[in-house]
Amino acid sequence: MSFLSYVREQFEEAAQILNLNEGLREVLEKPERTIIVSLPCKMDNGEVKVFTGYRVQHNSARGPYKGGIRYHPDVTLEEVTALSMLMTWKCAVVDIPFGGAKGGIRCDPKSMSQAELERLTRKYTMAIARVIGPYLDIPAPDVYTDAQTMAWIMDTYSKMYGEPTPAVVTGKPIALGGSEGRNEATGMGVAIVTREVAKYLGKPLKGARVVVQGFGNAGSISAKLLQEMGCRIIAVSDSKGGIYSKDQLDVEKIAEHKRKTGSVINYEKAKNITNEELLELECDFLIPAAIENVITAKNADRINTSAVIEAANGPTTPDADKILFEKGILVVPDTLASAGGVTVSYFEWVQNLTRSKWSVEDVKANLDTKMVKAFNDVMRTAKEYAVNARQAAMIVAVKRVAEAVKALGSWF
Repeated sequence: MSFLSYVREQFEEAAQILNLNEGLREVLEKPERTIIVSLPCKMDNGEVKVFTGYRVQHNSARGPYKGGIRYHPDVTLEEVTALSMLMTWKCAVVDIPFGGAKGGIRCDPKSMSQAELERLTRKYTMAIARVIGPYLDIPAPDVYTDAQTMAWIMDTYSKMYGEPTPAVVTGKPIALGGSEGRNEATGMGVAIVTREVAKYLGKPLKGARVVVQGFGNAGSISAKLLQEMGCRIIAVSDSKGGIYSKDQLDVEKIAEHKRKTGSVINYEKAKNITNEELLELECDFLIPAAIENVITAKNADRINTSAVIEAANGPTTPDADKILFEKGILVVPDTLASAGGVTVSYFEWVQNLTRSKWSVEDVKANLDTKMVKAFNDVMRTAKEYAVNARQAAMIVAVKRVAEAVKALGSWF
């Protein structure tokens, strides 16, 4: 099943449970606007290459479109379309006033210089400038884009419209109106949700064994924060492999080891294991924070945890979902668990529009409130409809967007 088909299937399932009529389903399933642009860009050697860029704007019933921009050689229109739909549902689950969008450029950023990336980013911004803006569509970083990319977009857009417009993007450098806490936001959200899962399951957080697959931004920060909350991090991994200690690992020392060696493996106070072995370790909370489709029908029977908290996008396949549900393992879906990033992006947007600056304590307090409410909304819905948490999150999201579309009235 293609990624887009899977996303649509999730939507259809929620729409059927909510008994939405066929016309409304079609409105909610199809993007409102799809933009494909050709981007001629001069390379450092004088050669001109033409890149393809995309921006898919899925739904704006609840507010301006919101979603990242990724640079990757495998970017496709189908992938960007699926991700734009997921952003609509993610924003609705945490109840922030955005719709969903996603963008991308098919390129290999690893083989490009900083100057080439800047020229390409400015070309892309000029090409989509008429369909983005503080009250229309607010991009953010994604795969192989970062705060610097957002600074180039903001600068290009501001020069085109003749006024400083920091609210056109989020995920900017702090010096240009970025929010305190934005870099840690996804990991913070994962840690908050894990804490709430422990309460929901009646398990003590102090001493809980946590396994984290993926030691990038989200994985490392959630591991650090959970360790500060009293959890025992017993295993972590990156693309080269994992490490395990039956007692616990020191997250700060592992981060330092990875900075020095390029990987978490070969840490002297732990045993090297594979990513596959890591997923099957006995633990209280398993946090897949790496890539998609790592928990499948092939290994779901061997997953030995009380709860899976999805920090990555799509780490659990539909078949595995059913197996885990039957085993009584709670799976907190990515649309909820990884929503800390877009939530703090919303806070950044609000700060930019009001020309205000929040402290990191204010950001954390507001994020905590949003994530706790979203978790409780999802678990209450799961009980009401007798469904798993992924289905419940989709029901919450689709219901909110459908209500907004109906409240706006009929244009069709």
